[in-house]
Amino acid sequence: MCPIKIIEVKTEGSLNEFIKFPLSLYSKNPFYTTPLIKELREQFSDKNPFFNHAKVRYFIAKKNGVCAGRIVSTINQRHIQFHNEKAGFFGFFESINDTDVSSALLNRVSEELKKEGMETIRGPMNFSTNEECGFLLDRFNEPPMLMTPYNMPYYNKLMEDYGLYKAKDLYAYIYDVKDKLPEKVLRVAAIAEKRGINVRPVNKKKFAAEMEAFKEVYNSAWGKNWGFIPLTDGEINYLGNRLKQIVVPELTLIAEENGKPVGFMGLLPDFNYVLRYMKGRLNPLTITKALYYSRKIKDLRLLLLGIKSEYRNKGVDAILFREGFRGIKRNRYIRVEFSWILEDNIPVQRIIEMIGGKLYKQYRIYEKKL
Repeated sequence: MCPIKIIEVKTEGSLNEFIKFPLSLYSKNPFYTTPLIKELREQFSDKNPFFNHAKVRYFIAKKNGVCAGRIVSTINQRHIQFHNEKAGFFGFFESINDTDVSSALLNRVSEELKKEGMETIRGPMNFSTNEECGFLLDRFNEPPMLMTPYNMPYYNKLMEDYGLYKAKDLYAYIYDVKDKLPEKVLRVAAIAEKRGINVRPVNKKKFAAEMEAFKEVYNSAWGKNWGFIPLTDGEINYLGNRLKQIVVPELTLIAEENGKPVGFMGLLPDFNYVLRYMKGRLNPLTITKALYYSRKIKDLRLLLLGIKSEYRNKGVDAILFREGFRGIKRNRYIRVEFSWILEDNIPVQRIIEMIGGKLYKQYRIYEKKL
């Protein structure tokens, strides 16, 4: 048996190995989408405000002197405080199909978490529920949409072999754009409008202020969701800067009553379609490709849909869907992915099903007592 060596990432060279390992692992997989290497370097640097309240360590696994896997250990103080739970996390997991490699990586993270007094290991989280999380369970022959996970089919068995078990499943729904919305949605939207709810597109010239409105809705709407952690001002700004370039105002909507935000919808073009042509590189050629292929995107991801708790069941969701649908039709998009939705969030699932969305992907978050 060849011994597995786990190395903590502390040098530029080992960070480079960590970042680029998936490129070799998925080199023959046509569905994997390579993120921009430049963005990854920033995400793993102290420019990421997540690190202001989290302790993160990166590890790579070497087998026969060659990188065979990677993983991140995360202790998120805001999660510990918000949920009063001593849970630590693993994320950014990638591995060859080898239980020795995956177990060595998970053992190292478990050891790190136990040293810090954690009682549970949970993941994958990249880095939290506010970002990519979960392992894809099905439909490995379809590419992932923007900011959604994709992984090797054998990852779930590697998790089970290690003794990890299901913590929560996340759902993705797909909606093939129809000619019109159901009459019930339009009727409820009209009632909400008469009650004084109006919807407007975000103003990209005042994007920082718009992100404040989003934060206000987000922290109210998702506050009781499983795994939720409020976003800090720094994280809001960081997220806004990452997304601003691809935001389409008429698809990113704020619902208001008397000028105060009560709901938010964020439909984003599936820029993964473009990234698959860029192969992680940012240079004059790939920028030219990006400009060309960005005009050919036909899919959207409904990344954000939130309504303040006191405004639920008042038609705010219906009026957001109505206005969003108008933007979808004007821009001639043909599909929308709603993701992700907690497996036990039945009310949201029913709304999506009423519109015509169908469950088509599932993701799983695992955990284990330490």
